[in-house]
Amino acid sequence: VPVAVTGFIIWYVDNRTRGISQYLFGRQIPVVGILIALAAIYLCGLVATTLLGRFFLRLIDAILSRLPILRQFYVAWKQIALTPGGTEGTFSRVVLIPDETGVTHLLGFSSGRTIDGDDQTYCVFVPAAPNPVNGRLYFVRKEKCVFIDVLPDEAFKVILSTGNYIPPAVGE
Repeated sequence: VPVAVTGFIIWYVDNRTRGISQYLFGRQIPVVGILIALAAIYLCGLVATTLLGRFFLRLIDAILSRLPILRQFYVAWKQIALTPGGTEGTFSRVVLIPDETGVTHLLGFSSGRTIDGDDQTYCVFVPAAPNPVNGRLYFVRKEKCVFIDVLPDEAFKVILSTGNYIPPAVGE
């Protein structure tokens, strides 16, 4: 399946970008559009990591955070998008919480901050395996949460591998 999907994406991008080679060289050349698209993506990444690029990204972030109608959607999406590797947002800390029976534990993610209005409760998202987009949201008392020293990237590997990969810190 991954090979077929990759092949389809390459075919699709090549078909959509053949006009670039037609414009540049006067005839359609296979794969030229893909190479140009990859170069453009790479250059956009270079620009975004420079000081000027970071300035513009912060400026766009500030503008979107202040737009009256879009603000709520943007802020919510930004919290979700700050996934593994970030130091803020819902997925910044890895936590073990007891399941409904109290016998086993669930691997989840939390911001590490208590919810507003209740300084004894964390909001924990427990993703489903192997599709971490689905999951459940729990509000768990502080004393039942065990924050573990695992990077969010590592925890996502555990979920995506359906338990075939478990870092040593999970057992501690």
